[in-house]
Amino acid sequence: MTNPGLASSPDVDARASAPSPADEARVVDAVPTGLFIGGSWRSAASGRTLVVDDPATGKTLCEVADAGPEDGMAALAAAADAQQSFAAMPPRERGEILRRAYELIMDRIDDLALLMTLEMGKPLPESKGEITYAAEFFRWFAEEAVRIDGGYAVAPNGASRFLVQKQPVGVSLLITPWNFPMAMGTRKIGPAIAAGCATVLKPAAQTPLSMHALAAILAEVGLPDGALNIVTTSDAGGVMEPLIRDGRARKLSFTGSTAVGKLLLEQASEQVLRTSMELGGNAPFLVFDDADLDKAIDGAMLAKMRNMGEACTAANRFLVHRSVADAFADRLAERMGGLRVGRGTEDGVQVGPLVDAKGRDKVIGLVRDAVDRGASVRVGAEPADGPGYFYPPTVLTDVPLEARLTSEEIFGPVAAISVFDAEDEAVAAANDTEYGLVSYLFTENLTRALRVSERLESGMVGLNTGLVSNPAAPFGGIKQSGLGREGGSVGIEEFLETKYVAIGFGG
Repeated sequence: MTNPGLASSPDVDARASAPSPADEARVVDAVPTGLFIGGSWRSAASGRTLVVDDPATGKTLCEVADAGPEDGMAALAAAADAQQSFAAMPPRERGEILRRAYELIMDRIDDLALLMTLEMGKPLPESKGEITYAAEFFRWFAEEAVRIDGGYAVAPNGASRFLVQKQPVGVSLLITPWNFPMAMGTRKIGPAIAAGCATVLKPAAQTPLSMHALAAILAEVGLPDGALNIVTTSDAGGVMEPLIRDGRARKLSFTGSTAVGKLLLEQASEQVLRTSMELGGNAPFLVFDDADLDKAIDGAMLAKMRNMGEACTAANRFLVHRSVADAFADRLAERMGGLRVGRGTEDGVQVGPLVDAKGRDKVIGLVRDAVDRGASVRVGAEPADGPGYFYPPTVLTDVPLEARLTSEEIFGPVAAISVFDAEDEAVAAANDTEYGLVSYLFTENLTRALRVSERLESGMVGLNTGLVSNPAAPFGGIKQSGLGREGGSVGIEEFLETKYVAIGFGG
């Protein structure tokens, strides 16, 4: 598998020729702009549309249908109508649909990457990395579809037999975020199709085009009508809450903020829905005195700057041993300060804009708060005026632990460095958060590596690496970072129910 971290590294200086305005218009015009319900594209019942902007320019790319509650219910009805026949489809056929979709995605990677860059902002090399990563979920779950198994056992007293079956959980509601608009969709759609669950997916209003393009691909490769329905809306609560409370859906999978996740869990409790929640993060990045600084800097660039820092897995707090803190900060500032910022379609650009004005304003406020509390600026922290939502790569040192950005997700290209003197101090600071998605740890001492990895309170640990995401590995967090796992051999289990059949064996 192509390592998505290589293509998505901000240090990759791709020199492919920039796409022309005609190329940009062509890929946008090729994407359906309606709602995808029951295998057909349709306008919203109200006729409303929502605008999709290019965050690098603030200009409108296109308008797409803006679903209302009745559109959401139509999508749920289409999924419910399709569920029984889709669940009965042979696993090999479902797997082949995913495999064909994987191949078509890779065939169209250039256009899909350009579309993603236009609606989300990330540089083209990063978009290509995400498309590859997204496609791998379809390839992985194409293989998992035929490996759904159960069991047969003799009761301890010999009087009966136990038959264990795995069956689709049923109609599933999927909600995806804007920061990885293709991969977060395939990570949910892949196991749902493999398991035999019809779905209703709501993409983020800022970045719906990648999901619309994916739905068109799945229809092209033979996904049955109603097995996937797409409802893009500016009224997420008004559209999705009735679906969650309806009773026909049996599963809810959400990626987004912890605050919204908690609200969805409350709503899901009414019908006791199966839930998967991939929520917020506050990842610590620990650098010990014996760390290989070359590895640590490379890992920091991946963990911090992938997707302009707009990732739940982004390193949020750099905790560095006092003896190497200055050297680490100098080298990180040099690397980050040397990155080229600009529109993601331009040659050599390594850092694109943030997704919108709200996101940039949050980063500005967090940096100002840290500086007001005594942090020093090594590089960056001076956003430029002009079109687009750009923020420069920034390194802060001497960041006090009470600064807001040590407890809030930054979601921007800002590395905040604090120092520690002892291992226990570092672990305590790392764990001093309500979140527990991922931690990063750099040390050359094997015993310390294992000991600290066990002590860190997170669902994932990057040990001497800044990249943890892989379709073949379980992705997810603990504490207020979420419930359940996506990817890996356990990812399909989130869309399966276990049924036990007791077989009488008397005589």
